[in-house]
Amino acid sequence: MKLVTFNKNGVSRIGAYLDQKVVDLNLAYQSLLESEGKIRAKQIAEAYVPVDMVGFLQGGEESITEAKKAITFALEINQYNDRVLVYDRDQIKLEAPVQAPGKMICVGHNYREHILEMNREIPKYPVVFAKFANTIIGPEDEIPFYPISEQLDYEAEFAFVIGKRAKNVSQDDALDYVAGYTIVNDVTYRDLQRRTIEWLQGKTVDGSAPMGPWLVTADELQDPSGLDVVLTVNGEERQKSNTANLVFTVQYLVEFLSSIATLEPGDVILTGTPGGVGVAREPQVFLKNGDVVRIEIDKIGVLENRVKQNAEVLV
Repeated sequence: MKLVTFNKNGVSRIGAYLDQKVVDLNLAYQSLLESEGKIRAKQIAEAYVPVDMVGFLQGGEESITEAKKAITFALEINQYNDRVLVYDRDQIKLEAPVQAPGKMICVGHNYREHILEMNREIPKYPVVFAKFANTIIGPEDEIPFYPISEQLDYEAEFAFVIGKRAKNVSQDDALDYVAGYTIVNDVTYRDLQRRTIEWLQGKTVDGSAPMGPWLVTADELQDPSGLDVVLTVNGEERQKSNTANLVFTVQYLVEFLSSIATLEPGDVILTGTPGGVGVAREPQVFLKNGDVVRIEIDKIGVLENRVKQNAEVLV
């Protein structure tokens, strides 16, 4: 199942994406319950299939099960009373699948070729840093390029989202705690990143984490290894690798991170970027106004965003 967050008439809701159509999961489930004669259908729907992704993921397998029933119901009738349950793709705007994660944990130096191009040694432990929810934009949004820097860089990232509370989870059980997988562009202001030994300021500028286009659930993508990752800028290939080249696998990262902090449903983990980033090329090449950055990952899809020069000065 491909889970999405979509916007219709200025309101964000979660849905399921199937063959160029989007099912409104909350309304579909509410309508299903009403058709079965349930008296508190709206309240039950809000409990099991709420309109926000984090709330939905908190429901775990029960919510997934009920959502699948709602999808079947909606596709059979498309509309219930005056409610539209299914939209054509061009009737809605896709947003980032996870809008407000409690945590966004990023892993640096996790592809061997990227480590070598950055003149680093293979780390004994994952290098971790954070991005925040203010960075998140969707697959149809433009990447804002603020005049605080001249070194805007791209980083293709295979990301996973936590599906249930995880503390001290073993690698053997790790994938049971993953709700699904998506794509994130870890857009980085390199000169801001490198002006101190801490990376945070270069990683957390508004709009610097395009995400999407959807969350592919773990029952559909059962093996996160062996997936090709390709990033192009204006059609020119800049990054290409495979998740088989990760130094620290998804399973290892769940074990490692859950030993440090309790992971919660909706937390987003970025697993690192391959070689080929702009700052490491010779000569260096950075993003500019109008550039189109396209990331494609096997079994997930394509995330594509255009860079837009922004005149706003951030302080």
